[in-house]
Amino acid sequence: MASVVKSQHKKEPRHFSDDKRPVLGHGSIASGNSAPLSAAVVKNDAESRAADIWFKCPGCKEIAFRKEVERNLNVCLKCGYHLRLTVEQRLAITVDRGTWRELFSDLASSDPLSFVDSRPYRERLDAASRSSGRNDAVVTGTGKIEGRAAAIAVMDFNFMGGSMGVVVGEKLSRLIDQGARRRLPVISFSSSGGARMQEGTLSLMQMAKVAAALARLRDARIPYLSVLCDPTTGGVAASFASLGDLNLAEPAAVIGFAGRRVIEQTTNQQLPEGFQTAEFLLRHGMLDAIVARHRMRATLAQLLAMLGPRRSRAHLR
Repeated sequence: MASVVKSQHKKEPRHFSDDKRPVLGHGSIASGNSAPLSAAVVKNDAESRAADIWFKCPGCKEIAFRKEVERNLNVCLKCGYHLRLTVEQRLAITVDRGTWRELFSDLASSDPLSFVDSRPYRERLDAASRSSGRNDAVVTGTGKIEGRAAAIAVMDFNFMGGSMGVVVGEKLSRLIDQGARRRLPVISFSSSGGARMQEGTLSLMQMAKVAAALARLRDARIPYLSVLCDPTTGGVAASFASLGDLNLAEPAAVIGFAGRRVIEQTTNQQLPEGFQTAEFLLRHGMLDAIVARHRMRATLAQLLAMLGPRRSRAHLR
């Protein structure tokens, strides 16, 4: 993988408790030396600050207080709609405090195709890295869930739509192989738009590569738990996200391969309402369970207790 994956200096992982939301536009008004602001600028600044405090729930369309929803694990208090989480938020509500150890954070794409569309792929990667503080769309590591050790991968939809390229495939494969070697159950939280088109066939190859690593994990009789979050689509949904010994999903998560309009235009058929939701897929046998976010940590801990190797706790200290 040396030709397409490069190592960078390791960055300190961010923690959810340190990830504070900025107050938008505050500095421009507070500065005594600033030039007078137009009414339009003041209005836009006020609207930006209001949007940082209040937002419209995508589920019930009601106005909600952002901090209240964040305290409720980013679940709407009125309708139960599960909003998306950042990687830091996901780890904070899942992994025991002080047990998380990030792995392979130094891997980064070398832009093997020198790809350019509306802008160079290198620029897209740099912009995504600056905004997220990481090198690619998945964070991998080890930690404990209610005292039980596991190898854990969390995808970051904010990094180029959580798309899977060479680095994502390499990090997942390494994590899974480490799980087999150390007899650690593997848990993945998927949230992705699919394969990364800027890496072409190399990106598509990661589907088979990660599936092969999971086959080795299965041969070692180590469990793999897949949690599908909103959205999980494309090559990720068609590969490792659907290959769990148990496939779980959050409520109302969008899960599918191609988009609804693409399928309807290709097949000239009208598709059932909600056919790419977690609830529809559960009824048709693709999922084993839908687990609300408030119950996810306890559910994973119970599954680790039932399925996990007895030696896994001793292998993580």
